Amino acid sequence: MTTNETSREAIIAKTKKFLSEEFEVDPETITPDAPLKETLALDSLDYVDLVVVIEENFGFKVNGEAFMQMVTFKDFFDHIEANVTAKA
Repeated sequence: MTTNETSREAIIAKTKKFLSEEFEVDPETITPDAPLKETLALDSLDYVDLVVVIEENFGFKVNGEAFMQMVTFKDFFDHIEANVTAKA
């Protein structure tokens, strides 16, 4: 990924795009303070789908324990940004 693709804004835009497509939610509902699980209506199978989509879009393995600690989209974006930055 280039620097432009690893900026927080680019990560958020890319994440909103694939989440809205994969989970059929309005991208406007994906805000930093919104609850991740409730906004995406995630059940246990959806978590697996979400992990796969993250891995496909950002190229890193998702740590299940860290993933379960994420409550809001801010937590989610922070986790992706940290991993993308570490990988770059």
